[in-house]
Amino acid sequence: MINEQIRDKEVRLIGEEGEQLGIMSSREAMKLAEEAGLDLVKIAPTAKPPVCKIVDYGKFKYEQIRKEKEAKKKQRTIEVKEIRLSPNIDTNDLNTKVNAARKFLTKGDKVKITLRFRGREMAHMNSSKHILDDFAESLSDIAVVEKAPKVEGRSMTMFLTEKR
Repeated sequence: MINEQIRDKEVRLIGEEGEQLGIMSSREAMKLAEEAGLDLVKIAPTAKPPVCKIVDYGKFKYEQIRKEKEAKKKQRTIEVKEIRLSPNIDTNDLNTKVNAARKFLTKGDKVKITLRFRGREMAHMNSSKHILDDFAESLSDIAVVEKAPKVEGRSMTMFLTEKR
């Protein structure tokens, strides 16, 4: 809220240089802002009494938007990358998948390893768990198992994340 939109009886006022001007009525604060040729902006509406500051509103809004953009730049969304395996995978194919997972993990993504079973492979699910264990073991230098291998329908899944 700015200028006439502020309807509070008393406000804590901060000057244009950041100095405390104390608690006063909103009319007095508005008068001081007009004398300085600036705007009265409510900064902390939930405080008792609300905190207002004498600033150039356009510049204040610009600074706020710039700070939000900077905060967004620093944020990083963690994606979940999926790697699919089959129970009869060869060692070289497994190594290729491990290298792909290593690349994803170094970028900061989570990796979901899915071991998919088809047809008769369903009968030997428990003997195929060692593939996921080997996969996790080969990445143990940079990754940690977030969720242990778990059977869900026709597949067995495991999640890996980067070591902190």
